[in-house]
Amino acid sequence: MRFRALLQRLLPTTELWVEGEDPEILGVAPLDRATAQDLSFLENPRFYGALATTQAGAVLVGNEPQAIARLRERQIPFAQVPQPRLAFAQAIALFHPPQRPQPGIHPTAVLGEGVQVGRNVFVGPRAVIGDRCHLADDVVVHAGTVLYADVTVGARTVIHANGTIHAHTVLGADCLLHSGVVVGDEGFGFVPTPDGTWYKMPQVGRVVLGDRVEVGSNSTIDRGSLQDTVIGAGTKIDNLVQIGHGCRLGENCLLAGQVGLAGGAELGKNVTLGGQVGVSNHIQVGEGVMAAAKTGIASDVAAHSQVMGYPAIPLTTFRKASAIFRRLPEIYKLVKQLTPNDRDLEPSEPQDR
Repeated sequence: MRFRALLQRLLPTTELWVEGEDPEILGVAPLDRATAQDLSFLENPRFYGALATTQAGAVLVGNEPQAIARLRERQIPFAQVPQPRLAFAQAIALFHPPQRPQPGIHPTAVLGEGVQVGRNVFVGPRAVIGDRCHLADDVVVHAGTVLYADVTVGARTVIHANGTIHAHTVLGADCLLHSGVVVGDEGFGFVPTPDGTWYKMPQVGRVVLGDRVEVGSNSTIDRGSLQDTVIGAGTKIDNLVQIGHGCRLGENCLLAGQVGLAGGAELGKNVTLGGQVGVSNHIQVGEGVMAAAKTGIASDVAAHSQVMGYPAIPLTTFRKASAIFRRLPEIYKLVKQLTPNDRDLEPSEPQDR
């Protein structure tokens, strides 16, 4: 496909600034690996140096005068686009469309009573579809996946191998669940008894996923004890994430690997949680909040805040504190010089136990 025709496919309604020849584009690649028939992109100034040696046939670039000057100098065709990374991602999808299995029910699959199967559905080897499940049109259930009774799966949703979807779970349309996902299992709820044992709190809610939700491999979403656990439309969940019972996530949230949400936590729309962020039970995190990796959120966070650390504090405060922390030894020496007789400043020795 010619470069300009490709741009028309990717950004049909966007007015673009395009310079250079119109090469044939047969693939996509990063700047340092691209050949004369590859499309590449530049968004991060850290990679300006790659423009000096790249062999890319064409490059997508933002409003970056330095990069544009280098591309002109090397006579590399380019297009100035509003979001180079997004346009490049769309180009990848165009050249590498997802592979879909041919519709059909594998002979080793097991379907329970009253199962409703839409058009063009694929159910793979040794998959189990429980009683009264409903699979909408174009659903894909890969090998070894188990759907308990009364599960509803929306149109075009894909569940990869060895997933487990518990009873009464509702999956929206265009969802993508990766291998090993467990959705709708019991929440972790126990009540102490007078004799010191634990009484199991029944978990009778459901899990409801909105449309276009993606859940990474080996992540778990527990059903609520009474109310449903709800994942808003467009939310993306990485691998090894734990979402506790009764949590409610707004639309278009982004949860990186090893995030943990305790029961009843609520996230507003467009919340981003970095890797290993933990949120305590029944905490409310406002719309648009961004929490850096390893943040511990133990109290409510106002909308559009940026937080970091444990306990979570504003990101700017954390950075200032971190800068001071590195200088504590020299600050301590200075304070000791100013107050030489203050015994309270003596560092305490660890106590033997």
